[in-house]
Amino acid sequence: MPFTKTVKSSSYFSRYQVKYRRRREGRTDYYARKRLVSQAKNKYNAPKYRLVVRFSNKYVTCQIVHAKIQGDFVLTQASSKELPRYGIKHGLANWTAAYATGLLVARRALTILGLADKYEGVTEPDGEMTETEPLGDDEPRPFKCYLDVGLKRTSTGSRVFGALKGASDGGIFIPHSEKRFPGYDPESKELDSELLRSYIFGGHVAEYMESLEEEDDERFKKAFSSYLADDIGSDDLEEIYENAYAAIREDPSFKPTEKTKDWAAESKKYKETKLSYEQRKAKIQTKIEAFKSGLEA
Repeated sequence: MPFTKTVKSSSYFSRYQVKYRRRREGRTDYYARKRLVSQAKNKYNAPKYRLVVRFSNKYVTCQIVHAKIQGDFVLTQASSKELPRYGIKHGLANWTAAYATGLLVARRALTILGLADKYEGVTEPDGEMTETEPLGDDEPRPFKCYLDVGLKRTSTGSRVFGALKGASDGGIFIPHSEKRFPGYDPESKELDSELLRSYIFGGHVAEYMESLEEEDDERFKKAFSSYLADDIGSDDLEEIYENAYAAIREDPSFKPTEKTKDWAAESKKYKETKLSYEQRKAKIQTKIEAFKSGLEA
């Protein structure tokens, strides 16, 4: 038979479906996932851990995950929803909240693995570029994982690198460079550690608060109404974050929120109780009698 070329027209592409459902839905970058999950052959069956960082409109979620044939298994996780317990009650999706959540998940993972005392990380963040180094030949090596950004853009100053910096300062070894931290200058190829430190302690938020208060007081009161309700000013932010980081290091354990059962009594009001066989028969008999009496009348 002669060769016939398949013409891939618009009708072809409108019907074409890629292999994986999550790729069709735009949920997973399988090109990146394959490289994050596939383990070296000489490390057979050894888990390859990832620091998974995801953002919603209100919160940051960080997980330490490794892949098995059955699916992904989570070693531990932390959410910025837990930060009010440590004193951070506002801005739970910003860069500093991502740093705090990364720090929390790192300390929690190392506590589970029994490495929290050996690898403390950077106890006083100064914005310098640091990676967790092994202690020595007789000591256990640092816990290693790789950053999984999902579908988020990895532009300079992105919040995912805030979570990375927090986890790295928390004592986890995550291979990275300084190129995507806020304060990095691509021309001079140097990192402004003072600017990065200000991000870690909410300096960028404080600066925005001050500028907005000077320029537009009405807009300032609207944007930072929750801060003002708790009597928090731009000068208080650094102390709040400093105390929060110390509290996270002191007790990183997960504590579930206390849930009330008030909803149960309310929902049971509308629940129909199941009738027994005798009750159903009696109910039908009453209906028959009512119908007969109606006819007689």
